[in-house]
Amino acid sequence: MARETALVTGASRGIGRATALRLSAEYDIVAVARNEGELASLAKEISIGGGKCKTIVLDIADEQAVATALRGIKCDVLVNNAGVATMKPFLELTSAEWHRMVDVNFNALFYVTRALLPGMVERRHGFVVTIGSLAGRNSFVGGSCYAATKHAVNGFTECLMLEVRDSNVRVAVVMPGSVETHLTPSAGDQSWKLTSNQIADTVWYLVSQPDSVLVSRLEIRPAKAPKHR
Repeated sequence: MARETALVTGASRGIGRATALRLSAEYDIVAVARNEGELASLAKEISIGGGKCKTIVLDIADEQAVATALRGIKCDVLVNNAGVATMKPFLELTSAEWHRMVDVNFNALFYVTRALLPGMVERRHGFVVTIGSLAGRNSFVGGSCYAATKHAVNGFTECLMLEVRDSNVRVAVVMPGSVETHLTPSAGDQSWKLTSNQIADTVWYLVSQPDSVLVSRLEIRPAKAPKHR
């Protein structure tokens, strides 16, 4: 029996890379990111582990490029993971920083999901997982754009879940708290944070549930708060 296919965006590093590796035990992987070298490294690691990985070098904020690159791909699991973050007070944000976050964190959800979801609905089988954030229900200084995009992610995924559930397509959002990744680098002790592998395990938990079960929103956070001096 042919294996199913999982497509992961932002797959070259961090949560995306860890998720692609975790899913490669059961799925053929389509890894999407902008860095060709890092994608090649991922594909080699998956191949060494006995898996199969196709790579696509793509800026998912480019609507036409997404439509062209993903045309004809049969995808059983889509992991919308790619994201960017610039944390600074609103009055310090540039227009370019604002638009980049909105384009990658939110608009790209439309581009990628719109390209792959019709096939899932037609086949009456599929799972769309989006990596959101606890910022999607919290507010904090410096998060005027980033948190807004993650609030939007929650609205998007919940509405989509209701729209396609009768087509046997499941939709879920994972909302991590602090994760040790390149997305939000910081100094000092990082050992208290979640790891990319732990988020990848969470994605695996979602997609491995029986077809009759949908965990549509999953919050995950470090068990302990950071120690402040």
